[in-house]
Amino acid sequence: MKLGQFNDMVAIRQTDHGWYLMDETAEEVLLPNKFVPEGMEKGHEMKVFIYLDNEERNTATTQIPKLGIGEVAVLEVMDVNKVGAFVDWGLDKQLLVPYSEQRQSLQVGSFHPIYLKMDEKTERLIGSTKISKYLDNDDLTVNEGDEVDLIVLNRTDLGVNVIVNGVHKGLIFHNQLFKRIRTGDTCKGFIKQIREGNKLDVVLSQQGYENMIDPSSQRIMDYLNDQGGYMPYTDKSDPEDIRLTFEMSKKNFKKALGSLYKQKMVRLEKDGTYLI
Repeated sequence: MKLGQFNDMVAIRQTDHGWYLMDETAEEVLLPNKFVPEGMEKGHEMKVFIYLDNEERNTATTQIPKLGIGEVAVLEVMDVNKVGAFVDWGLDKQLLVPYSEQRQSLQVGSFHPIYLKMDEKTERLIGSTKISKYLDNDDLTVNEGDEVDLIVLNRTDLGVNVIVNGVHKGLIFHNQLFKRIRTGDTCKGFIKQIREGNKLDVVLSQQGYENMIDPSSQRIMDYLNDQGGYMPYTDKSDPEDIRLTFEMSKKNFKKALGSLYKQKMVRLEKDGTYLI
């Protein structure tokens, strides 16, 4: 019987508390009455998720969790007490993220990428926000050009670390960030390059690696990212303000801004320019 995973089981006997199920190794587990499907009979085959109940006993459920052991998902913090934070992972019993497994203090109502693991000391399922050490790039399951699912992990001097397909670690370099993203955001991306050591360079759009933007446009994008996605400058701004801020002529600024607008990377308004 595999804790923290779905298991194929067979119903073997009914009790006042529910049905006992058995796996292929003859291990038994209780499926509480509230999860028992209508018309359940002996010999019924079903797939259930195994977790520990409040008394630390193996328990089966037909509820579908938001992640299994060894997987990552963005989860909401529901409660915090002296032992850690509790997050909603789709089951009645919330998942504990102990303080020792938190990169930073978790606050009620916030969302964070959470990794589901087995605590070696207690043999309980727990969550962790210290995710990088659990990501595996030794055996890659992606190729250059593949579309992938991303979870934003954290910012670095080079760019933004992301979780690729829930199992690998990737990096979006600052000069490839064409929109605002925050820790915990989920989005699609593409594998631009696989570097030595199986390091994954990731971009948010195919356009990002098929058509590199010119240095002047990149300077504007960098400024917008640094300013939180907005700047008061447009193609009608004073040439001297443009020169002092971007170290380029008004002519080059208008050309670069126009290029970004055509590529739908920015939105031009009367009060300034916004990242899309």
